[in-house]
Amino acid sequence: MRRPSKPSRVLPAFLALAGCASPAVPPPTVALPAATAAVAAIEAAVPAAQPPIAPPTASGDMIFDAWASEFQGRALAAGIQPDVLAREMAGLTPDPRVGALDSRQPEFSKPIGDYLRGVVTNDRIAVGARRAADTPMIADIESRFGVPRQVLIGVWAMESGFGAIQGDNDTLRSLATLAAQGRRRAWAEGELIATLQIIQSGEFPRARLRGSWAGAMGQTQFIPSTFLSTAVDEDGDGKRDIWGSSTDALASAANLLAKGGWVRGQGWAREVTVPPGFDFSLTEGPREIPAWWAAKGVKPADGKEWSYNDSEAPAQLIAPAGANGPLFLLLPNHFAIRKYNNSIAYALGVGLLADRLAGGAPLSKPWPQETSLSLVDRMTAQRALTALGFDPGGLDGVVGMGTRKALREWQKARGLTADGYLSPDMVARLKTEAAAAPAS
Repeated sequence: MRRPSKPSRVLPAFLALAGCASPAVPPPTVALPAATAAVAAIEAAVPAAQPPIAPPTASGDMIFDAWASEFQGRALAAGIQPDVLAREMAGLTPDPRVGALDSRQPEFSKPIGDYLRGVVTNDRIAVGARRAADTPMIADIESRFGVPRQVLIGVWAMESGFGAIQGDNDTLRSLATLAAQGRRRAWAEGELIATLQIIQSGEFPRARLRGSWAGAMGQTQFIPSTFLSTAVDEDGDGKRDIWGSSTDALASAANLLAKGGWVRGQGWAREVTVPPGFDFSLTEGPREIPAWWAAKGVKPADGKEWSYNDSEAPAQLIAPAGANGPLFLLLPNHFAIRKYNNSIAYALGVGLLADRLAGGAPLSKPWPQETSLSLVDRMTAQRALTALGFDPGGLDGVVGMGTRKALREWQKARGLTADGYLSPDMVARLKTEAAAAPAS
């Protein structure tokens, strides 16, 4: 932490003149009493106290103002300079839009097939091809980081529509609002301190730090801590400009994927088929090389052989739309994409766009028509699984890994196709069985 500089002292005129004369004889050393010497030593060792930081201007929101006053000490302890902190916190108010968006639980969950049909479109593929051709340094980025350009274009498309939709929220205000709400306080405060560090460094002023309501910034939507650790100045202008430079944004995304474990020379996934009677309880389970899966009848849907690099990679089977939808063997690079955004749907969107940009064919098995499930449906299924002795890991209405695992176990125990896919029929079956079960 930088201390205020001490005022300089003006030397008396006779001392200034004495500098031109011969060296003076040093005065005799005077011994201090022991107690006085001890006090002097302590005073010399204790750093000067920082001037108090004025509290931020009252916003009128008691919860926000109480949080802001407490946060200042944590920010100072993290190395934020008092003048920077005072300037940026002055007049800060919560953003009601951010609070509403963070607390909103979607009433209906969009089926993955509907989501991906809207992501992997002919128009987006055509635009992506043009944007790749218009980015002259993309070959250098691909060579440097080992991430195929098509994957980077897929990330760019998914994150900001090729830079067109970056968000215009004040990142500092958004993160302060999230921190004050308390639901994700530790995370939001860490990102807020990272935002202040960017401002303090002088690399970018607060006015440039614009992004989504959740604090993600630029063409490739980096949170502030990721910007600090991973953003790259690829075009050499001295700034890691993920907002205005597509070259910097794509190189930064490539660096993030490389740090996330991207394996140079491997694919990300393959669409596969399975034989009749296949045990779908193996989905989202073991990670084995393709030959292991081939012994169980799992084969590439396009009938082509595996490349050598892919044939040696551990792969995991998923059925994201159930047994009636497309099936995939996921390679390690799929999970590198999920270090960017830990969503199966997101990673599939990036990968499938990349495959099409590289000249690949559409999926051999189309996405089935699915019915959206309401929040009540999802929570009902979780409650029923819990009541029947299959723990979904929570009753939050989010059909995540825990819910899918519990559902597969219940399906297998009931002699059903254990694909872990929560359909309206599964919800109805669970509800009926739970209602008929004897009370514990």
